[in-house]
Amino acid sequence: MARPRKPLLSRDRIVAAALALVDAEGLAALSTRRLAAELGVSGPSLYNHFATKDAILDAVADEVVGKVDVSMFSDGRGWRQALLDWGRSYRAALSEHPHIVPFLATGPGLRPAGLRMADAVFGGMVDAGWPPAHATRIGALMRYFVTGSALGSFAAGFVGDATAYDPADYPHLGQAHLLAQNRDRIDEGAFETGLRALLDGLALQYADARTDTRAHGQS
Repeated sequence: MARPRKPLLSRDRIVAAALALVDAEGLAALSTRRLAAELGVSGPSLYNHFATKDAILDAVADEVVGKVDVSMFSDGRGWRQALLDWGRSYRAALSEHPHIVPFLATGPGLRPAGLRMADAVFGGMVDAGWPPAHATRIGALMRYFVTGSALGSFAAGFVGDATAYDPADYPHLGQAHLLAQNRDRIDEGAFETGLRALLDGLALQYADARTDTRAHGQS
C-alpha cells in the first residue's frame, strides 16, 4: 500500500498547528478555515477531532499549561518555596506563548492540565497548613499575578527615541528610551520583585490564618 502523501490528521497535529498560528499571528487569526488550510485538509475534517473552535482553543491552552511544573507541591518543599518555583515555571510557560494568555486568563474550565494545576496548588497549600479558603485565594492571586505579567512587556511599551520624552513634560523619564532595549532584564526583575513581595505578604498572614482557624474551627 502506498504511503499517504500527507501525515494523517490527529488531535496532536491540529493542536500543534493551532498553537503555531496563534503564536505567529494572535488569537484573532485562528479560525477553522484558516487552520484547515495550514494543515492542508478540508475544514469539516477538523470536526472529526474537535466539535468547535473553542474546543481547539481549550486543547491549545491545555497544551501550554501542561508545560508548567507542579511537582514542587508534592516533593516536600515548603509552601513559600513551592509558590516561588511554581510562579517562575508558570510565567516561563506563558511567556513563550503570550497570545494565548488572554484565553488562559479566564480560568481552567474543564481543561485537564489546568485542573491538575489548580488541584496541585490548592492541595499543596492546604497540606502546608493554609485554611482552604485562603488556599483558594492564593491560587487565584497567583494566577492574576502571573498571567498579568505574561500579557505583555512593560519595558517594550516605551519607544527608543530619546526625543519622545521631553524633560519639560516628563522630567523623570530621561532614560525611558533605554527601557525597550533592556526589556528582558527589566521585565524579569519586575516579576521577581513582585513575586517576592507577594510571598512576603503571604508569610505575614500565615500564622494569623492558622491561628484563626484553630480558634474558630473553620476555614
